[in-house]
Amino acid sequence: MPEVATKPLSKPPSRSSAVVVPHVARWHQRLGAWLLYCLIKLVAATLRYRWTDRSGCFEDGKFGPAIYGVWHNRLALSMIAYFGYVKKHNESAGLAVMVSASKDGGFLAGALECFSVQPVRGSSSRRGAQALRELTTWGRRGYDLAITPDGPRGPRYIVQDGIIALAQLTEMPVIPVSYHLGWKITVKSWDRFQIPLPFSRCEMIYEKPIFVPRNASASERETLRMRLEQVLQNISKD
Repeated sequence: MPEVATKPLSKPPSRSSAVVVPHVARWHQRLGAWLLYCLIKLVAATLRYRWTDRSGCFEDGKFGPAIYGVWHNRLALSMIAYFGYVKKHNESAGLAVMVSASKDGGFLAGALECFSVQPVRGSSSRRGAQALRELTTWGRRGYDLAITPDGPRGPRYIVQDGIIALAQLTEMPVIPVSYHLGWKITVKSWDRFQIPLPFSRCEMIYEKPIFVPRNASASERETLRMRLEQVLQNISKD
């Protein structure tokens, strides 16, 4: 995995510049990211899991790279959903995840690196096209890819165009993923972020893959976007 630069920016990138430089986590953010990683692992170890796999992709352990879509408010256990089940049943080289180029994204990127995940910085509002190109490159290297299709600003539970565009470019299937928590804290944020409580029941759900043809028209892409949105909403009971 390429080394991520740790040198802080001397000044914030200019809004008028054609090149958007992602915010890099400072030392205290990296420390916080490591503590978050430890907390996630600790809480996750106490949960009582049920794995509901409707995808039909992981039965023989030879399923190749795919794109995983999970709502922004379920990021807390997204790495558990991947490493606790998906990675045990497929043959990908690793995982690359789209993360916002903002300061908060720098903190999250640090936590992902603790899981040995490759963060790719960008979103629909900043550095989106460049991030899609970088994700496509990782996909060609045999990596699984992951996107929060309603992030980083919402609206909540509305799939944006990026994940469909990525699936069309890479010709990789999109697998909808979500989970239900018995005990949780729901944050009063735009996405109603869910924080799992120790010893909760957790049902992880993996739905059937959605394929976006390379030559899909605009109307076909919209149909597939709406289909993905409906599937993710159906498996995400709050």
